[in-house]
Amino acid sequence: MILKSLIFALCLPLWSAKFAVLESGSHLQFDRFEKRGAEILLHSNGGTLVLRASDVIEFIEEADPDIPVIAAPATQPILKLQPPTTEPREVIAEMAAQYGLPEKFVSSVARTESAYQVKAISPKGAIGVMQLMPGTAKDLGVDPNDVRQNIEGGTKLLRDLLVQYQNDPDQVRKALAAYNAGPGAVAKYGGVPPYRETQQYVEKVLKNYQGAK
Repeated sequence: MILKSLIFALCLPLWSAKFAVLESGSHLQFDRFEKRGAEILLHSNGGTLVLRASDVIEFIEEADPDIPVIAAPATQPILKLQPPTTEPREVIAEMAAQYGLPEKFVSSVARTESAYQVKAISPKGAIGVMQLMPGTAKDLGVDPNDVRQNIEGGTKLLRDLLVQYQNDPDQVRKALAAYNAGPGAVAKYGGVPPYRETQQYVEKVLKNYQGAK
């Protein structure tokens, strides 16, 4: 793989310029790029531009019209981007890595919440795989009906709750209880609130997690 990459790099024409082609049809020039989760970073002398990966169709190289080229194509594709996955388990793996959580932990929450169902709606109005309430999704800045944003929002919320209780010996249980019933309920009762639903929820997530491990 390293050898192939080196050969490919040596074959790139020195007279070309690199461009990112967007869905809008715009071409953005860059020196190098990198992919971080759902984002594309374009680096150039002018700085770094952050784009959503879903907005980028492909990367191409175009010849400099001021330099004569013999029998060279005007445009050469560098990389064709695949659209970001929307398969829940794959998105969970991606978002867990992005937010530094064990994939199996996030997966256990998703399994308990919705059985990974994108269109699941709870009686209280929670939406999708991670069962985000509309108000919670708004606070997180995500669209709960978009599977990638839904899972990212839920994963970020889990991470934030774990950080909130990081110095507590009952950190994980409190974080899960807060995910289910809200941090206010956890604060009110000093731990997992005496709600049957929440208590069963916490135990089920932990059981799923231990089973997955």
